[in-house]
Amino acid sequence: NASLLGILQHPDGTVLKQLQPPPRGPREQEFYNKVYDSNCCDSILLELREYLPKYFGVWSPPTTPNDTYLKLEDVTRKFNKPCIMDVKIGQKSYDPYASAEKIQQQVSKYPLMEEIGFLVLGMRVYHVSSDSYETQNQHYGRSLTKETVKDGISKFFHSGYCLRKDVVAASIQKVEKILEWFEGQTQLNFYASSLLFVYEGSYQVTTVRLSDVTLAEKRRVPKGLLSGGDVLEYNNNINVINSTENGKIEASVSKGLSKFYALHKKACSKRHHSQLSLKVENSEQDNVWKATTCIAQEHLNGNVLPQLEKVFCHMPAETKESANVEVRMIDFAHVFPSNTRDEGYIYGLKNLITVLQNILDN
Repeated sequence: NASLLGILQHPDGTVLKQLQPPPRGPREQEFYNKVYDSNCCDSILLELREYLPKYFGVWSPPTTPNDTYLKLEDVTRKFNKPCIMDVKIGQKSYDPYASAEKIQQQVSKYPLMEEIGFLVLGMRVYHVSSDSYETQNQHYGRSLTKETVKDGISKFFHSGYCLRKDVVAASIQKVEKILEWFEGQTQLNFYASSLLFVYEGSYQVTTVRLSDVTLAEKRRVPKGLLSGGDVLEYNNNINVINSTENGKIEASVSKGLSKFYALHKKACSKRHHSQLSLKVENSEQDNVWKATTCIAQEHLNGNVLPQLEKVFCHMPAETKESANVEVRMIDFAHVFPSNTRDEGYIYGLKNLITVLQNILDN
């Protein structure tokens, strides 16, 4: 089946990307061959491999041997509900050898490229609330202006319930690593190349074991402050009973904090019309705490969600760093040898980091 990017997924865990007509296709193949040459001992190129999909050479179907495909790692494969965004990076999306006509065509597609330094080509976001995907194509990205680009990109990190700040934070760290690589190399310039962002859209129940509460205090674990100053403490037995009319959540909390656990949010049956129930059960194995939240659809537009967000969506720092996120460079039909830093790409990366940081800080 074809993915967001019109690429064939192979059952062996790779994707097949059809080689474009010359000179673009051969140029991209040459780029991958150079970076993944088994005799390569250039530290710049060896490090670059960390930021690309793995490359497994070329493949042709037996029936049409003249069709050539690049065989690449499927970066989305390990995810259950992959959320995917493709962002073109750089101030120019045409290469130094482009004709005046090609330049005009590229500039008119997105006149703000020079100023913003990147362009959202598409996104596919899993919404936990509706158990469905929302897809945006490149017309969405091209409609974004300096004023709306932050909100436009933040859409990618929204689960339908809350902003996945853990994913934003992990994405910033990954983009910063790529920026460091660019700041240290002067042998390749990239035009019309993209970053592929992938993260896990379905909430996994995360278990954080801490020996005691003092450790939790030291790590500045959020205490889940509710409206009216009520503190919902993390402990062995939490029951969120019901939501009163003003949206305040009453919590009955048993004393005795022996374990701390991080709660993720997961929508389940919409049968519970009048009640929000948060069940915490002790699994037989070894005291691993599991949390499930059932959220009635009717509450989604009321005041309950902001309260829940405070409890669920500010995960402790240790979860943020290990958020299941991939950021990889893709699309190399316009990569050229150079003897200068790729300032256009660097500009785009820095601007993108600024936007992501603004999303995180708000």
